[in-house]
Order: sequence, then structure tokens, then C-alpha cells
Amino acid sequence: MNSELSNRIKAEALRLGFSACGIARAEAVGKDAARRFTTWLEKGGHATMTYMENHLEKRLDPRILVPGTRSIVSVALNYAPAQRLPEGEYQIAAYALGLDYHDIVKGKLRELAIRIFGEYNNEAGKEIRVFSDSAPILERYWAVKAGIGWIGRNHQLIVPRAGSMFFLGEMFVPIELEYDKPMETRCGKCHRCIDACPTGALVINSENEKQSTFLSYKCLSYQTIENRGDIPDDMAAAMGETIYGCDRCQQACPWNRYANPTDEPLLQPKEELLEMTREQWQALSEEDYRRLFKGSAVKRAKYEGLMRNINSVKQLKEKD
Repeated sequence: MNSELSNRIKAEALRLGFSACGIARAEAVGKDAARRFTTWLEKGGHATMTYMENHLEKRLDPRILVPGTRSIVSVALNYAPAQRLPEGEYQIAAYALGLDYHDIVKGKLRELAIRIFGEYNNEAGKEIRVFSDSAPILERYWAVKAGIGWIGRNHQLIVPRAGSMFFLGEMFVPIELEYDKPMETRCGKCHRCIDACPTGALVINSENEKQSTFLSYKCLSYQTIENRGDIPDDMAAAMGETIYGCDRCQQACPWNRYANPTDEPLLQPKEELLEMTREQWQALSEEDYRRLFKGSAVKRAKYEGLMRNINSVKQLKEKD
């Protein structure tokens, strides 16, 4: 095992602004984790996100996704907000306040690959690849295997004494490295995230009380981002002031008491976004939307979806 190279990778990752970095052996996903994931799919836990059914064999074995991969370098980038939208105005999930994390994390990982392997001569048919929520990869599983944290009952990766507000990314490497030990859950008997979910999207697993089942169709993040149809009235009633995503299970997590606000410039909200009022949101034109969210993850919901969310909240407030 190459401990010197492994240590150098981790040190460079931290210098690039990542909060944590660990390394796991590339191999097939463990039988229990694979069974849980496939059972979840079979029961429709992913709702209309049918893309999660695609490339299942690659999702369950990264060596099929990128042939020749021997090691998976997993990283976490803090996005705990330094600023939030003003209290009393419409809110969006913390992860979407800045620019699109896909581009930020992959950009940093590409730089990491250049710094470490810039002169590395890949063997024929082998390559270094970087990902961040951009390929069929069980990201949280590999972050656990790499010793970064554990998957909490809120289904987020929790980093010890740092919380759960992290973007994840991976670098697939075609050489053996020194591997970290997986981390056991430290949620104990806490179930504040489950209690905090206003729609019951998190349910304690009857087979293992350390785990919970995630029901996508009941999650406000799914309803406001992935769902392309109307938002059911009972779901809209639970949205409160939030028009994109939901942070309640994370806000309830005791581990997020230790979260430090991100100092990454690309994750800071635009001044124009911080100054938005309800009236401006409700009158938002498609042109304004494109300008306000240029390079933002909010584009996932599209203009029509965001306005649907705004109108759902507005109409319920008017009924009250």
C-alpha cells in the first residue's frame, strides 16, 4: 500500500478546501447495502426518479463504471451557510444558496488529480475520473467506507463534530492506496431528524432501529425539486416559507451544532438573492430567474417548478 501517496492526496485535498478526505478500496458494494438499495427501488422508495434504476450494475460495483479503478478517494466539502435569506421571506435550502456544487466539487477534484497525478502515466485502458452526484455511485456508502463519517437516520452523511451539511465527491484511481477504516454510526438512540420531518418521509427501519427508511415521495425536497406535477395540498401545507428544498432534518440533528459556516466564496449567496422580497418572488419573470440562478443548482427545478412552489405557498397563505 502506498501510504506516502495516500497522505499526500489527503493533505492536498484539505489545501484545496475540502473538509475531509478518505480512501476506500474499489470493490463491489457489500451485500447488505446492495440488498437495502435494491429493495428500496423495488418498493418505489425513489418515486418518479427512475434514473436511479439505470446502470444498477455500475452503481453496485464502481469497477464496472470505470474499469481499472483500484481505489476511491472520497471528499466532503462544507456548505453550512454563512448567510441565510432574511427571516420572514421565502427560503431555499442551504445547499442551493451559492453556485452549483456539481461544478465546484468536480473542479476541485480535477485540480487535486492534476496536483497528484499530473505526471502520472496511466496504463492503457485505465484512467482517473472525478464525480460529484454526476454518475451512478452510492456516494454516501463510499464516504463511510473511506472513514469520513456515517449515514445518519436522516440519510445524510454525518461527519464527526462537523455535522451533515457537506457535498460529496469521488476520485477514481487506477492504483492501490492505503485504505481507511469504515466508521460506525454514532446516532445512538437519537431520532430528532425523524421527529422533525413534517411529512413523515423518514421511518424507523423495523429490521434495524439504527437505520431508517427514506420515502422520497413524502420528502419536501423531492416535491419541490424532482416532482414535475402538482404538489399535493398536504405537502404544500408543510412547506412553510421554503420554496426550494428542505433542511429540517438537518437543522434538527445535534451534530450540526458543530457546523462551521463555509468560507468557500463560490458557495456564498448573491446579494440580489439576499435582497429578494415575497413580492419580488411572486412577480419573478423567467428572465429574472435565469439571471438570479445562473450557475445555480436551483435550475434543477426549472422556472416553472420554482413558480409552482411559490404559488403553492402563496395560495395556502391566502386560504389561511
